[in-house]
Amino acid sequence: MTQAPAPTADTVRRLVRSLLKEGRDGTGGPGVRPVTPEREYTWWIGDRHVLRLAPDREASTRRRRELRLRDLVRPHLPVAVPVSVAHGDWAPGLAYTLDTRVPGGTADEHDVSAVGEADLAGLLGGLRAVPVRQAEALGVPRAAPRSLEALRRMAVHAAERLASADEFDAARLHQFSPANAAQLAAQPGAAVLTHHGLTGAHVVVGADGRVRGVLDWTRAALGDPAEDIAGLAVAVGSPAAVRAATLAGYGARPCLRGLWLARCDTVIRFADHLEGRAAGSPPVLRGRLLRAWEPILLERVTDFPEKEPEP
Repeated sequence: MTQAPAPTADTVRRLVRSLLKEGRDGTGGPGVRPVTPEREYTWWIGDRHVLRLAPDREASTRRRRELRLRDLVRPHLPVAVPVSVAHGDWAPGLAYTLDTRVPGGTADEHDVSAVGEADLAGLLGGLRAVPVRQAEALGVPRAAPRSLEALRRMAVHAAERLASADEFDAARLHQFSPANAAQLAAQPGAAVLTHHGLTGAHVVVGADGRVRGVLDWTRAALGDPAEDIAGLAVAVGSPAAVRAATLAGYGARPCLRGLWLARCDTVIRFADHLEGRAAGSPPVLRGRLLRAWEPILLERVTDFPEKEPEP
């Protein structure tokens, strides 16, 4: 897979001048800057647009599919989905989309209020309402449910490494036994459209705690709804994520499955970073770990039946 050289400010500026009226008269046009130093293919364009450039052909395929997918999901969701004002190729075979900027901060910057949790419930419920066949027709892939037991075993070893670095109490994972993981196995026939990339940076939150929008739909998949519950647990905290999923009609099993996916993931990723196998900022990874491991009442009071009906 060949990746294009990272775009420069001049490359971005020339492309934007060809797309927007601003700057065509020689006045310079809107300012351009990378969203973050690490995200060199995503640029702020003034204060109203964001330019997202695909670095390779695989990413280009996902970017083009995202344009159609956003149109499909938009009527089902109570929160904003970015609108593309221009799209095409910024280099041979490499896609771009120039999107309107969804106003607000991120879930990393603002806490979600009780009303914001209702917004998240609407997001989860709306995704479940999207017809699977229509999403599949757009090329949205299917993603097999992950083995929670395999993830648990990896997390146990990772927790021991974090404990050696005085970053985590490994005993906290002992409460999650192989029997618990087996109880929380994904249920057959439960596949829905999932965003599959809900992070603090992708959930736009206003200063009032309302969820204003959800960004970056390139990783969307037809699969386990617990993956989005897990993403929200890391982004906004486990209590808020579980309350939102419950409001959306999900039962205890997918809520707890999402909770433990998030907990295992954050332990593994933090340990990988400390050992130099994964990028990331320790304060950010530590914050994700703390949010995922916030206690919730549901895990203390739930006793599973042999088979729990799914919504």
